[in-house]
Order: sequence, then structure tokens, then C-alpha cells
Amino acid sequence: MNFIWFTWKDIKHPLAGGAEVVNEELARRLVADGHSVLFVVGGFKGGAQEEERDGFKIIRLGNRYFVYLQAYRYYRKNLVGWADLVIDEINTVPFFAKFYVKEKNILFVHQLSRVIWFYEMFFPLSLVGYLLEPLYLRLLSDRQVITVSESSRQDLLEHGFKKENISIISEGIKLAPVRELESYLPAGRQVKYEAPTILCLGAVRPMKRTLDIVEAFLIAKVNIPDLRFKISGDTSGKYGKKVLAKIHSSEYADAIEVLGRVSDEEKIELMKKSHVLAVASIKEGWGLVVTEAASQGTPAVVYNVDGLRDSVRHNETGLICKFNKPDYLALNIINILSDMANYERLRRNAWEWSREINFEKSYAEFLKFIKFIK
Repeated sequence: MNFIWFTWKDIKHPLAGGAEVVNEELARRLVADGHSVLFVVGGFKGGAQEEERDGFKIIRLGNRYFVYLQAYRYYRKNLVGWADLVIDEINTVPFFAKFYVKEKNILFVHQLSRVIWFYEMFFPLSLVGYLLEPLYLRLLSDRQVITVSESSRQDLLEHGFKKENISIISEGIKLAPVRELESYLPAGRQVKYEAPTILCLGAVRPMKRTLDIVEAFLIAKVNIPDLRFKISGDTSGKYGKKVLAKIHSSEYADAIEVLGRVSDEEKIELMKKSHVLAVASIKEGWGLVVTEAASQGTPAVVYNVDGLRDSVRHNETGLICKFNKPDYLALNIINILSDMANYERLRRNAWEWSREINFEKSYAEFLKFIKFIK
């Protein structure tokens, strides 16, 4: 089969995240099985207009704002009739492929945006996006859809999509879970950093609410004097500068380490050695970083939002906040680090669950969905 995959980012985009990891892992497996995959994505500074990677092709057009129109033009000029299936991925805004492609087409939705518009887009475009999203989703609600969590499915149902047209596929993680989970209790204490350490990993953006995690750390530090905090992610943007200013003005600045972007190897090391991952996003499709950290033996404390309530089972694999405020996040940090026997139970459960979340399962479920597309 030939696949056209419309989405506004590929894995090399500066704003790439978990969705792009999933997309390209599925594409690699499609290619390995003899299929052809063409991604049509938005361009970015320094990105080649065309690229071939792992057997699939990437066409980069325009930017995050104009890729939708240019994708339509490119399809009409170069791609009509080529594909057996067109995937229209909604990652903030859909490509509305339903209205112009000749081939079978589906939607792929990691998460809907609604409230995210106010965190990631300037006014008044943020308000326009917020108001328009329910309208254009209604126009697309007859489509068959792949999504990655129960939270996202519920979102889609609320916007008029039919339950029988929505399929959930498993998320997957690229890194292999550690083979054996060494105990953190006295005999295995060397596995973690000597001082209890909170990790914030990934994009430093408004929707990730990194400032909330900083504030939670500052509160928890009063109760746990030797607590440390590591932040990994690009802080060069406007929001990143706010985070840095908050840190530098804090009396506990010397206990916070800002690492910037890190390599995959450094990321794995951070996840292995830190004690707790903290995530405060406004919304996620799943919360891939939670599962990745769990695979390396580190449980998470998270806000109670879509995606994170799917990737964490409260008081079984981690802790979910009762209210999405820094003081409640701090309380969970204190609680998870105050009882080492319970901490050991949570991290072991999280690790065991992570071994069930893999791309082999995700790809099998993806193929099963494709087979029954009308």
C-alpha cells in the first residue's frame, strides 16, 4: 500500500514531541513490510525541503501556519491517485483532506487542542482557534479515527464522532526497559542519585507548565532539605526565559540544574538516576515521557489532565494530583519520597507496566485498524 501522511511536524522539527516519535516508528514498520510512506509536513529553518529517512520520504512545505494550504496544492499537483490511504493527522489543526483527496482517508488524533490554544498561540489567534475547533471537528466527525488514549477518545465523542469509528492503539516507546529493576532500598541505593532528585524532561513551553514544577520543587524543598531538581529542555524561548528568571531569583537556585537539550544517552541516564519525574502539562495525548521514565525505573507525579491520567495509574504506578496546582504537586513529591517501601512498589509497578507498552503492539493494532477501513 501507498500511504500519504499529512502532519505539521516531523521528528527533526524543533517542536517535535511524542506524537512524532509514534508516527515515524509506525512508518518504519510499514516500510519494512513493503509499504510506501510519504510524509507531507511543515518546514522549519534549516530543514531540507525533501528528505528520505529509514525508507520513508518527507516533503517539507511552508511553515506551521501555511503548510495546510501548501499541502493541498502539492497534493493536487503531484499526488492525486498515488496513495491507497491518506492519513490526516490533527495536531492542533487538521488538513481537511476529506474535502479534496480522492483516496480513502482517516484521521489520526493524538490529542485535541481546545484549551492549549490559549497557552501556545498569541491573541486573538488563540481565541479564534478555541472557537473554531468544535466547528471543524463537527465537519470531520464522520471520519474513522485512530487515537492513543481513552481521554482522547472521550474528547472525540463529545465532538460528535461515532464510538464505532474510533480505535485506540497502544503508545510505544523507543528505548528498551531496563532488564532488571534494581532495588532503591539500601542494597541498591547506588542506582539513583545520592540526593533525592526531581526531573522535568522535555519541551519548556507554556502548555507544559514548567513554572508550576519549579514552584512545586521550591515548596517541597522546605520539607526535604536535600532535594535536587534537574530540568532538561530548550529554554531559549520567551517562556524558557521566564523559567530561568524564576530559578535565578530563588533562594534554592543552587539546587536546580538547567541542562538544556540533552542527547538520547543523557536522557536515559537522567531517567535512570532521578527519583521522580514531574509532569504538569495542560493536556497530553498519552504522556510518552511518563512511560519512558517508568521503563528506566522512575515513577511520575503528574497533574490530573487528559493523557497523564492515562499514562499514570494513581497510587499504583505513580501519583496524580487531586488539584492541578503547584502545592498539590509538591505534596505528591513529598509523599512519594517519604515512604521508600511505597516508592519501591510504585516504581516496580510502573516498570512492569512499561514493558507492555511497545511499538510491536502499537503497530499490530494499527494494521488491524487499517485492514477494516471502509
